[in-house]
Amino acid sequence: MRIRTHTRTHALSAATAATVVAAATAALTLAAPTATAAAPKPTVSDFNADGYADLAVGVPDATVDGRTRAGYVNILWGGPKGPGAYGNTRVSQARPGVPGTPEAGDRFGAAVAVADVNGDGVADLVIGAPGEDVTGSGTDAGTVAVLRGAKGGLGTATTTTNGPAASAAYGKSVTAADLTGDGRTDVAIGATDKVVLAPAGGPRSTVVSDQMGGRAPVLTTGDFDNDGTADLALAYWTVNQPYTRSHVRLWRSEPSESGLVNFWNTDNAGVTALASGDFDGDGHDDLALGECREIADENIDDPCGPEEYATGGGLHIHYGGASGFGTREQTLNQDTVGVYGRAEDGDRFGASLAVLDWNGDGRDDLLVGAPGEAIGTRAGAGAATLLIGHAGGLVDQYGEATSVAYNQGTPGIPGAAEAGDAFGTAVATGDYDHDGTPDAAIGTPGENAASGGVWLLPALSSQRSYAVTPTGLGLPSSSTALSYGKTLSSH
Repeated sequence: MRIRTHTRTHALSAATAATVVAAATAALTLAAPTATAAAPKPTVSDFNADGYADLAVGVPDATVDGRTRAGYVNILWGGPKGPGAYGNTRVSQARPGVPGTPEAGDRFGAAVAVADVNGDGVADLVIGAPGEDVTGSGTDAGTVAVLRGAKGGLGTATTTTNGPAASAAYGKSVTAADLTGDGRTDVAIGATDKVVLAPAGGPRSTVVSDQMGGRAPVLTTGDFDNDGTADLALAYWTVNQPYTRSHVRLWRSEPSESGLVNFWNTDNAGVTALASGDFDGDGHDDLALGECREIADENIDDPCGPEEYATGGGLHIHYGGASGFGTREQTLNQDTVGVYGRAEDGDRFGASLAVLDWNGDGRDDLLVGAPGEAIGTRAGAGAATLLIGHAGGLVDQYGEATSVAYNQGTPGIPGAAEAGDAFGTAVATGDYDHDGTPDAAIGTPGENAASGGVWLLPALSSQRSYAVTPTGLGLPSSSTALSYGKTLSSH
């Protein structure tokens, strides 16, 4: 990673970051970011109600009972020393209490999301299996299941919905929140050319149906209209099928319509990741578009900001505010002053996103993965960057950012940066050691010839970081590469 020098910079080294977070922890009583009183709160990923956040890793390419790519979810239990030190549990369709049976190509765990679906105060896990064959529907109809968390361990799982037809591939992506305002958690499901809503108290409905290029639609939730009920953000794009289209859309509950209605759009923007947070601390949710690039050919509206920011992958942020959502925007990439690295084709800056309040100042920060980043001459070794929220957002009044950079060449981070490691393919956050400061998990599915691994950074400190790998966890060897770390639980 080549570092540019600037006359003025807010970028912090990883060693400095460890000092800063220690000082911040001593000086501040950590509090939740400022938000509207009724805004939905993220569910801590504590599946066994022991007070420690846990980490769920989707391993859809794993072999189960001899069935290739049947898939499973691996839960790493949190504790004072963090995930990896307290055992792990594999959850597949071979587990008693989980619907279905392992079959080749099910890809159970292709998508995972955290939410308290049954309202008992314990986190549950929503799991997508887009390759599931469903009786009466056909091959690859797909299914979504909810695995219940329970005090002292895990409960059983139930099917939320099955795909209605062959190749429907329900479960390509999932997210969950109270999207209908009835106090119960609803599940939004990405499928082939479709996003559907499985509400807690009603029949399944289609949110949007359109050509999506075979990709999983990107989903997240946030209270973007500031009405106290979560809204659904979704994105998809395709080229020449039969024509080029790309959309980022927001949907909210409208009781008179008996479902969700579209209330905001930005078109011609193709994105790989979405994340919601209050990056400027004004009490209104903002939306970050990761690896944003213009897809349409017209080049007339710059949906991802100035075109030069798309090089190597850019972030485009739409801010909420008292005057409404999306009235203010910011754009940044690795050529922005204060962001480590240099914007180069193939970096994929913004391919994964996770939100946290790292320094406890009431403004959300953003962890950004760049799995295509070259470290020296090692192409695709990958990197991650922590962007600090300011009063003006992720870019301050001078047009600069404050960042901390991480890769396998960073002092203190174990391993070595190697071509194709893809460090940063997935990122997640949680207080896994319950010390009051968020920690980070960084997926590295290309590690060890695509066996993969997850790097844990307590309090985002490289000096305390460690790696967990399938071998170290005692996971069974697979006839196919596990790509462990490609999918991490989100909330």
